[in-house]
Amino acid sequence: MRLSRITDRIADQKWLDRVNSRIHRVVTRVLPEGSVKDALHGVWLGHPVHPAMVQLPVGCFLSAAVLDVTTPGSRAARVLVGTGVASALPAAVSGWADWSDAHEEQQRTGTVHALLNTAGLACYLVSFVARRDRSGRTGAVSGGAGMLFLLAGATLGGELSFRQALGPNHAEDAAHRGPNDWCDLGPLDDFSEGRPEVRDAGNVKVVVLRSGSDVVVLHDACSHLSAPLHEGDVAEVAGQRCLVCPWHGSTFRLSDGEVVRGPATAPQPRLISRVRAGRVEARARTYAGVPAS
Repeated sequence: MRLSRITDRIADQKWLDRVNSRIHRVVTRVLPEGSVKDALHGVWLGHPVHPAMVQLPVGCFLSAAVLDVTTPGSRAARVLVGTGVASALPAAVSGWADWSDAHEEQQRTGTVHALLNTAGLACYLVSFVARRDRSGRTGAVSGGAGMLFLLAGATLGGELSFRQALGPNHAEDAAHRGPNDWCDLGPLDDFSEGRPEVRDAGNVKVVVLRSGSDVVVLHDACSHLSAPLHEGDVAEVAGQRCLVCPWHGSTFRLSDGEVVRGPATAPQPRLISRVRAGRVEARARTYAGVPAS
């Protein structure tokens, strides 16, 4: 059986939704929308911070396993296990922040991912305590069990990141899909003042916002999880006009598409636009990797 079939079955387990609804209430109470949660998402970094944070505990645990094989009973192995346990906690918090803004299938997989990692962490806690009295064998065995749980959890983490696409920039290819030439979006008078409206620009959908005789054109699929931004609202945040995603509240600055509030971490691609002879036209900002003129 292919591994993907197993992970697909996990994502299809609807009974997990009852569990997840309770977990979600707790997570959103502990991590409300705001600057702390944005930092945990990685808005400041420009991409999710969770994958980077897990490198420290995993590296510590793997290094401890090498010492258990080469120098059993090593004090350094206990230091590494303790460091791994301590660093696993903030990594887990960042993961729960991302999980809280995921869709149902992602949350189901994410819950099992978290359970496996929690089991692995528990094994390493036992390992850390056992190593206090230089009980190298017990510490090594419990550490080995923990590594197996973490490997299983990491497999589901890869499923979440790459197959279920929780974290990647869903608008990364927007500029490369065009339109490469000026595309007519319709008469300026057809666009309502301050209300997002969707239009077809070649083979992509864009959201158009009019302010007097000026227009802003963004790609319509949100960079977080491809939500239709034209269904969102325009809001003023810190004195600047922004577009708020209708699904998870990602907030993008209209002047340049930059993220003001998460969970999105990548900016929303903005097209070059102009009003010519009373009609709105737009084109992609790049053509074959070269900035448009």
